[in-house]
Amino acid sequence: MPRTHVRRALSKQAVRLILYVQLVLLDCATVITGFSLIGMIRGEQWISPAGVNIGYLLVPLYGLLAINRNAYTIDALGSLAESLRRSLTALFMTMLIILMFGFFFHAQDAVSRASFAAGICVSGLFLSVARIAFYYYTRNRTGERLTDDLLILDGLPYTGLYNGNVINAAAEQIEPDLQNPRMLSRLASYLHGFDRVVVACAPDRQYAWSLLLKGANIRGEIMLPESNTLGAIGLSAYHGNDTLVVSRGPLSMANRAKKRILDLIVTVPALILLSPLFLVVAIAIKLESKGPVFFRQQRIGRSNQLFNILKFRSMREEMCDAEGNRSAARDDDRITRVGAFIRRTSIDELPQLINVLRGDMSLVGPRPHALGSLAGDKLFWEIDEQYWVRHALKPGITGLAQIRGYRGATMQREDLENRLSADLEYVHGWRLWRDISILFYTAKVMIHRNAF
Repeated sequence: MPRTHVRRALSKQAVRLILYVQLVLLDCATVITGFSLIGMIRGEQWISPAGVNIGYLLVPLYGLLAINRNAYTIDALGSLAESLRRSLTALFMTMLIILMFGFFFHAQDAVSRASFAAGICVSGLFLSVARIAFYYYTRNRTGERLTDDLLILDGLPYTGLYNGNVINAAAEQIEPDLQNPRMLSRLASYLHGFDRVVVACAPDRQYAWSLLLKGANIRGEIMLPESNTLGAIGLSAYHGNDTLVVSRGPLSMANRAKKRILDLIVTVPALILLSPLFLVVAIAIKLESKGPVFFRQQRIGRSNQLFNILKFRSMREEMCDAEGNRSAARDDDRITRVGAFIRRTSIDELPQLINVLRGDMSLVGPRPHALGSLAGDKLFWEIDEQYWVRHALKPGITGLAQIRGYRGATMQREDLENRLSADLEYVHGWRLWRDISILFYTAKVMIHRNAF
């Protein structure tokens, strides 16, 4: 049975991202070219109010509508009909919005109606031709395969029917051990960069694999299913073998891009504005107790992969809990005076903005937990195995559970169950506007009764 096949340096995800950028630029160029051509034929004054070609004004609106109509997705790259339908629909909606704007603001006389109509028609023609050409360019660039697939063989014989990327789980010493977060973190490193993962395993291991695939932000499938007890959401096939689709990932590449853009728009200015506060807090921490300014601790991140979270150190260095086995409590003898203040005001969490900038975290998402976190006398994942599913998205500085008041120490089982329920609700119902609303609500609960 083979070990992992080595993939080429540039993954299909990276290739698709390059294609999306090229397609955006191509669309913009066709719209501008269409209106510029009409300006040359009809006279620039009829198509350029205030001296600016209206094509340049249409491009940002068209881009937003095209993104909203999913004109830059894997479906649009793989289907010529979908590519044309979505792009032309976005252009048509752009035209309607411009006409409505002109009507309500009495600006319809600023541009020749005939020139505007001609510009839309010519731009639509150029857009169609460009999209058709780009479809065949994409097929040639990707070899008609837009995704990277991975087959994991866990205990089943290799028949030689599969090609591409294959992992022999036994040879790589990986398994779906739901009680071993370090093993799951190592497994996540194997899955990174793939779009589709198919697992062939014995029936008694299918449930564990299905949970891990649901938490991996990936299209996951289980081969040779005997039943639908895995929470399957569809049927598929892999090289002649039937599979159950158990996960598709909560976010498409476009939605991941939107979420990342929001993170950067907020994080970069915030770090600049808060830099004086960072300096003051750092000096205060150093003056009160010896040790580093930042506290670093391994936490469980997206796809159950471990990362080092950053916080301002609020405890004495010799008493810091690297594994997180002991939750902070009121009158905790480990917490310094400066630490008590920054914990009460949530200032200790601000260095996580650096984690967001590095891509380990997002502004909004399920809070990352330490490996030794307990709810009562049990580890978090021992309470409910659905715990691993919450890691399908990047962990966040704040989240739905936090604005609902589920913060502080987890003294009993219900404390974890309430948070897990909110986290899964967020993962399964992600929307950009929900992220924005959570950020606003977070400002109201930064100082709270459970902060100590």
